[in-house]
Amino acid sequence: MGFRALSIVFIFLGLLSACATAPVEVLSEKEYYQRAKRAIDAGNFVEASAYLEDLETYHPFGRYAEQAQLDLIYARYNSLQPELAASAADRFIRLHPDSDQVDYAYYLRGLTNFYADVGLGQRYLPVDPNSRDPGKAREAFRDFSTLVERFPASDYAADARQRMIAIKERLAQHELFVARYYVRRQAFIAAAARTAYVIQNLPQTQAVEEALTLQVEILRKLGLDTQAADTLAVLAASYPNSSAFDSRMRFKGGQLVEEDRDIFSVLKVD
Repeated sequence: MGFRALSIVFIFLGLLSACATAPVEVLSEKEYYQRAKRAIDAGNFVEASAYLEDLETYHPFGRYAEQAQLDLIYARYNSLQPELAASAADRFIRLHPDSDQVDYAYYLRGLTNFYADVGLGQRYLPVDPNSRDPGKAREAFRDFSTLVERFPASDYAADARQRMIAIKERLAQHELFVARYYVRRQAFIAAAARTAYVIQNLPQTQAVEEALTLQVEILRKLGLDTQAADTLAVLAASYPNSSAFDSRMRFKGGQLVEEDRDIFSVLKVD
């Protein structure tokens, strides 16, 4: 290697070394926070998250630290980072259990879980939302329940209660979706367990009428005529205008949609 080439290599290595050791500009706590707030106001939530993270890194015990941790939950929630938002909420609740803003942390964690299962597939593809695992919805229900129980006078309690009602409806509709799936597969005992769960555990939801209707037909299919008659009486008393009855209050049925399990239909043999 010639002298000229060797010199270029050393110059290049020197530049790399200088870049690697260049000091990071550390802003004041106030400057980090102001930049984060400006980014939030402009809707640049990813940028805001970065400033808030830097604030906590370089000024962990400053006067803005607690508020920055709370704002970080909000920024991550709005930048569609549900796992990071939930983690930030958990951390705030753990570090500041007596904060006068801890109710807001519970509320944001609830919102994060409430919308966590609304992914790109559900937004842009024809996916039945009732087919999705409602695990995050259950977590959201626990978050909102904790909020209204611990902070009944919170500014966020009323909205949390309304979302709890919506979550119950979502859970009930999911149970019906699974029940209908079991009916199609002719797994009637499993289907009956799902409809019974809705009737017993989610009695205030709109799904109860359909659950009772399905339950009547499932019990009849299982040969449990006495239980079917009892369920039918409950349906008639609770929903006298149900579409399950004709004009003379006779049960119409026809709700069970089963798949043909015949081997020839599966193989599509004529």
